[in-house]
Amino acid sequence: MLAALVLALCAAGAAGWGGWQRYQAANDDSASFAQARDDALAAGEQAVQNMNTLDHKTLEQGLDSWEQSTTGDLHRQLVDGRDAFARQITEAKTVSTAKVLSGAVTELDERAGRAGVMVALRVTVTAPEGEPAVKESRLIGSLTRTSEGWKLSALGQAPVGATAG
Repeated sequence: MLAALVLALCAAGAAGWGGWQRYQAANDDSASFAQARDDALAAGEQAVQNMNTLDHKTLEQGLDSWEQSTTGDLHRQLVDGRDAFARQITEAKTVSTAKVLSGAVTELDERAGRAGVMVALRVTVTAPEGEPAVKESRLIGSLTRTSEGWKLSALGQAPVGATAG
């Protein structure tokens, strides 16, 4: 009887401790911050990849993807320049594809709904004639959280500095 009582108390204690641990994990600010960081990184990498991928054969879909990936001034620039850019790509008949090599969140302000990302890409541009040109680059993007999720609000080349010798 005493052994059964001890086992029951141990089981109740273990259940209580497990419940408390689960409660703490669910209400942990660092877990919430980590999830927001992961969400921003995933959206940023996808948006940067979208912005570096375009096929003249599916031009409208590609340009739609650009617009869906952006917000703010960057979005307005893309919308305003869409027709001119479409003419350039149609005339050049190029296909560009991007692959994300790595990415990182450089800043995250959850309350303000802003984040920064750095993404390393390999972009392959294929023209109608000649060999495909492959270039690796690092881009820095600013993200803004919208009602639809994180979107690019700025994108540019990462500066390359001198290394200490």
